Amino acid sequence: MMATLFCFVSLDAIVKYALESYSLVQVTWGRFFFATVFSVFLCLKDFPRLAISKVPGMQFIRSVALMATTVLFNLGIMTEPLATATTIMFLSPIVVTLLSIVVLKEQVGLRRWIGILIGFFGAIIVVQPWEMTGSAVNVGAFFLLAAAFSNGAYQIITRKVRADNPLTSLLFTAAAGAVFSSLILPWYWQWPDVWGWTLLIASGFAGALGHYFLIEAMRRAPASVVAPFSYSSLIWATLFGYVIWHELPTANVWIGAALIIAAGLYIYVRERVKKAEH
Repeated sequence: MMATLFCFVSLDAIVKYALESYSLVQVTWGRFFFATVFSVFLCLKDFPRLAISKVPGMQFIRSVALMATTVLFNLGIMTEPLATATTIMFLSPIVVTLLSIVVLKEQVGLRRWIGILIGFFGAIIVVQPWEMTGSAVNVGAFFLLAAAFSNGAYQIITRKVRADNPLTSLLFTAAAGAVFSSLILPWYWQWPDVWGWTLLIASGFAGALGHYFLIEAMRRAPASVVAPFSYSSLIWATLFGYVIWHELPTANVWIGAALIIAAGLYIYVRERVKKAEH
């Protein structure tokens, strides 16, 4: 799981850096196209079997949710520091709990509702909407909030495709993003130099490898055990942000992150307690 987080934050850093020189469409295309290439390589001789889904409709919807998350997140990091973006995305597990009430009709007690409210209060501290007036409206932060919600939907839908091999899900999400972005790529194409190609290939590699490590993590331990480690990604995001862009999280980001992480961990604990009781 720690390797997963390093790969995903590396992907975010590569994409943020590449967006300084190339269009959103082209960078998104590189992330999905080369992820597809590496995903096929990971499947090797089992590719014909793994390329067939038992629930293709749900896989398509799941792929759309991931594409939306990717585009919204990439729009957000064009203006927001990496650590801030990572902190806002910590809302995703809390969003999953919220959506599970609406979509999966799950019962959530008062204490988990309190955790949800604390998490969103932390997000408000990070975004600081009271400072967004006139031309100072921070559109990037709202893109990231939308990305957190679409990522939560993506995770909810993932529960619906458990009949498929995890590598099948990896193939579908990567290929769907590659096909869609390829359709509109000609209008945004800028021929990359050697460094540009390196960034595009590296983004796909980091994305595919991160998902592969995530699959391996889930095979070796329950999700409730490995998921809390996702909060350590703030360390990598802070490190990358400082080394590449000389950015450090502001006080409101640290305070908001503490509240969101505390709320997320509390919800994890409560979910494990409820499962143990049943």
